[in-house]
Amino acid sequence: MVIDEKHRSDIDEGQTTILPILVEELRVDKKEVVTGRVRVRVSTETVEQLVAQDLKGEEVDVERIPVGIYVERGAAPPQLRTEGDVTIVPILEEVLVVEKRLLVREELHIRRRITMEHTETQVTLRKQKAEIDRVPDEPGISSAPNTDREE
Repeated sequence: MVIDEKHRSDIDEGQTTILPILVEELRVDKKEVVTGRVRVRVSTETVEQLVAQDLKGEEVDVERIPVGIYVERGAAPPQLRTEGDVTIVPILEEVLVVEKRLLVREELHIRRRITMEHTETQVTLRKQKAEIDRVPDEPGISSAPNTDREE
């Protein structure tokens, strides 16, 4: 550090001297400026479209099978059962004989058949489009932000 002779007498040996230094500060400001406007128009158009769909259904056939078997005295009556794709429902009847016993009069054999039917249905689909037009800035309009929305 170089100190001129005029100030050297103010500084003693071994003494610390503080010299003022300039400090620069930065300040940043923002200003909103309108450079133009836009107008957005949304339009909806409909489109007819054919939709194909497979519909699944189920049908049953009921077949009555005569059985005519008596249930042994003290035995449990036959229960509903399934054999393959057939559900068997025993139909019981009490009959009067010298003694009362259960008679399996018939069974219902119920088969399931799955059907597939192809169908086409006309549906209406909507699609929207947005058109954006730039509107030039008009002289004399302030640079404040525009809060009005045009729909």
